[in-house]
Amino acid sequence: MLKKFLTITIVISSFILFIFLQNYPAKNRQLVAVAIVEKNGKILIAQRTKKDAFENRWAFLGGKVEGNENIHDCLKRELKEEIGINAEIGEYFGTNSFYVNQTKFELHTFKVTQFTGEITLNHEHRAFAWVTPSELCNYDIIEPNLPFVRRIQCNCMVN
Repeated sequence: MLKKFLTITIVISSFILFIFLQNYPAKNRQLVAVAIVEKNGKILIAQRTKKDAFENRWAFLGGKVEGNENIHDCLKRELKEEIGINAEIGEYFGTNSFYVNQTKFELHTFKVTQFTGEITLNHEHRAFAWVTPSELCNYDIIEPNLPFVRRIQCNCMVN
């Protein structure tokens, strides 16, 4: 009887902690626009050079929303700055949130299937790759992008 009570107590406590952490008031909130760039059945990923926790790891392209910028304008700007393309932002793909030192980062992803220009890397990335959904598992993708990788690999990405 005591074992059952303790098990129920742990489950309830874990649930309450989960709800609390999901609604934890961040000191700061940072919106991030992310592109799932797709061409000929392949997805564009880039290897980061920034000296942070994600250095040398692979990610989808995008960046932080600045000032009064809307998320679509941010993504267009980031793609132009990071890889030199003029992108048409497509449909919404998904959101993932995570915390770093009481800052809540909200990643909002959008499909990009139409763009002009040739891809050229700036100082933020050392390489890029066009990969099939099944090949994504061969790259060290940053954790905040993994929910989008899983969705792509589940054949949920439709043009």
